[in-house]
This record gives sequence, structure tokens and C-alpha cells, in this order.
Amino acid sequence: MYEKITPPDIGSRITFKNGEPVVPDNPIIPFIRGDGTGVDIWPASQMVIDAAVQTAYQGKRQISWFKVYAGDEACDIYGTYQYLPEDTLQAIKEYGVAIKGPLTTPVGGGIRSLNVALRQINDLYACVRPCRYYEGTPSPHKYPEKLDVIIYRENTEDIYLGIEWRQGTEMAERIINLLNNELIPASPEHGKKQIRLDSGIGIKPISKTGSQRLIRRAIRHALRLPRNKQMVTLVHKGNIMKYTEGAFRDWGYELATTEFRNECVTERESWILSNKEVNPDISIGENAQMIEPGYNALTAEKKAVICQEIETVLDSIWSTHGSGQWKDKVMVNDRIADSVFQQIQTRPDEYSVLATMNLNGDYVSDAAAAVVGGLGMAPGANIGDECAIFEATHGTAPKHAGLDRINPGSVILSGVMMLEYLGWQEAADLIKQGISDAIANRQVTYDLARLMEPPVEPLKCSEFAKAIIKHFQ
Repeated sequence: MYEKITPPDIGSRITFKNGEPVVPDNPIIPFIRGDGTGVDIWPASQMVIDAAVQTAYQGKRQISWFKVYAGDEACDIYGTYQYLPEDTLQAIKEYGVAIKGPLTTPVGGGIRSLNVALRQINDLYACVRPCRYYEGTPSPHKYPEKLDVIIYRENTEDIYLGIEWRQGTEMAERIINLLNNELIPASPEHGKKQIRLDSGIGIKPISKTGSQRLIRRAIRHALRLPRNKQMVTLVHKGNIMKYTEGAFRDWGYELATTEFRNECVTERESWILSNKEVNPDISIGENAQMIEPGYNALTAEKKAVICQEIETVLDSIWSTHGSGQWKDKVMVNDRIADSVFQQIQTRPDEYSVLATMNLNGDYVSDAAAAVVGGLGMAPGANIGDECAIFEATHGTAPKHAGLDRINPGSVILSGVMMLEYLGWQEAADLIKQGISDAIANRQVTYDLARLMEPPVEPLKCSEFAKAIIKHFQ
């Protein structure tokens, strides 16, 4: 079946039903050690994950690890430019759930990005990045503990699809000529815009299918959170990119008010309902003035649209969402992407689940990680309907490789996400408690130790893993 790898003799496959994993007590889970510091990080992470499973379940559950290859290590085994061998792709597809360390972006040949390739090949459309603070972690922010968000980033579309043409090539010139001479003139809304002839060209596809399946997972996640965290914010630049990012927002609201009608309320609907609750005799026009800034200056046609919206909301959901019932629903709102960068720093406790497109999600998740202590403490998951890969979110840092000094927190916390995904919450909670107590007791690797006041003597990567295990309770 495989060319150069052999599955473990003990263990069973994880299967999927309706997009959710069906997990045996002894799952076989492929792992990719990772390049650079992966040589240090993975052994430490595996040690912690195995110890947590053993402590939580006393041998009743156990992971059978299956080593597969990607990145530089794969080239050593399979040959030059074999960064992502067929063996690895087949193993991940067969066993469904995998975990990986950081991978080098190939130079000179092969795949443009191994991480992006794994996501696209396995249709892992939801990149999930929780950002929460562990007490004692050095942070540049005064109140990092206020940020506790989960970012759902669409993984398969947007500019990351990688459809682009270099400036000066025949294809780039043909596309520019088509746009300048035919498509733009045929679209009155674009006026006399023209693309410079010395431009590179990229395509930014955003689909309804891709948007809604991502937002669906975000809403389902919000439904599992404590009541005060049940909020999904659609993050977009729809004020500028109306038919891509603006459509993402519109499709999100459409999903919330149809498929999740009984579970969700939009922010705008909550305003309409609360106005009616405060003043049962409020007129439609008065309600419109309260929810729409500048209502009185609008044209009669636009006023009519808003009034119709209010009538529709009150007629359709007053019985199910009115009289305060909406307060027990998942709140769905939207924010412009650039304002979110500011607000996760200035008003972090107002956000819970952020759902956004690929590029926005890349930026926002790294910015949020910086607030709570950096990428060394930032886990990640890439989830589809029949596969999930959990990963470190930082780079390979090759200059630190083999020195047993790098922070393994990102892969360990990705292991926490994996355990939660498997439904093994008890083991996941042990690791979170262990990490929290280790950091609170100033038992940390050099990246955190040097930022503490006063500075502390750093632990090695392997020593940090052992400290986490000692704090299991």
C-alpha cells in the first residue's frame, strides 16, 4: 500500500459521519515531525499528549502514532523535491486526523507552500485558531487576559488559491487587455478605470459555498460555548470589495437567518426587537430612525426599504425572538477588517468567534496571537468534512534546530485542539492546566523567560514538557 512507510500494528482508523469524527479508543494518527526545530518540538509534544491520555484514561484510550514525511525530511527519504510524497497524502486521507510540526516552504522547485497544499488537497476549508491568554505569559499588552477569541479562517479560496500571472508574461497581457478593452467598459459601475499594462494579475474568488460552510462551522462552535461567549463576528472589507468580501458578509447573514433561524439573531435584528421591547407602542418609522443613522436624510425609496425590513423582522421572529428571547441566541454581527485589528486590542472582551476569509484570517490570527504571547503559544487546526490536520502556526527556525531550546507550546496546544476534536476533553483539560501552572510558576523556555520581569532561567524544550506533565491534576 505504501512505498516507504508502515502503519502501526495496533490501532484503528478514525471515520467520519456528517462531517464529524467517529473515534475509536485506539486511533491511529499520522504525524509529521516538521523541519528545523521540529526535531525538538515533536518529541516534547508527543510526550505531553501521551502522558495526558494515560493520566486521563489509565490505559483505556491510547493513540497509535504513525510517522509520515513532509518537507525537508521527506526529501531525505523520497528524493529531491519530494516535499509532499504520495505516501503521506494517502496516509492522511486514510486515517483522517493528523498533526504536524512546522514545515519549510520549498525553494527552487516543488510545491509553492506545503501548508497550503495540504489544506487544498484535503479540502480543509476551516482554519481554526484559538487565541487565549495563559496567566504569567509575557505580553506587550496591559490586559491580555481580556482576549479570548477563536478565529475561523476560510482556507481554500481568496488569493491563497494562487491563481496569478507574472507581470510581462503573455497571459498577464492577454488578461489585462480583456479587462481593459471588454469587461471593464461593459460594466458601467467601473467607469473609465483601466489596469496598468505593467501589472501582475491575481484572481480573488470568494464563493457562497466556501463562505457558508466556513460560517456554519463557526456558528456551531459558538453554540458550544458558554452563553456569554455565543457571538460570531463576520470580518470583511465589504465596504471596498462588495462582490467578494461584501458577499461573504451577506451570505453569512443569510445562513444565520435561515439554517440557524431558531438559534441566531443578527445584531440589527436585536436593535429592532429591543426598541420594541423598551417601547411597545413604537412606530415603524420611529424604530427606523433609531437603527439607521441619517434615516431622515434618506430618499423615500431607501426609507421604504428600511421600514419594510423592520416590519418583516417583527412579523417573522417577534414570537420566537422578542420579549428578550433574542438574548439567549447566538449573536451574529459584522465588522470591517481593519477596525477589528484595532478592536481586538482596545475592546478585546467584546469578541468571541471571528469568521473571515483567507487573507484577513492570516493577518488577524497572527495579530491576536501577539496579544496573548506570540506564535509560540498559538495552536492551529485545519478542518474539513472528512479530514483534520492540527499544526504549529510558527516557522521552522532552523538556527535553533537540535538545541532543545525552542518553545513547543504551539504544537502541544494544537494537540489540545486535536484531543478536543476527538472528544477526549479530559486529556485536553489536563494539558491546559499543566501549561497554565507551568507558566504561572515561571517554568518556561527562553522565548518567554527573557521577557519576564525579572528574567528567569529558561527551561529546555524537553524540560518544559516535563514541567507541564508534573502539573497534571
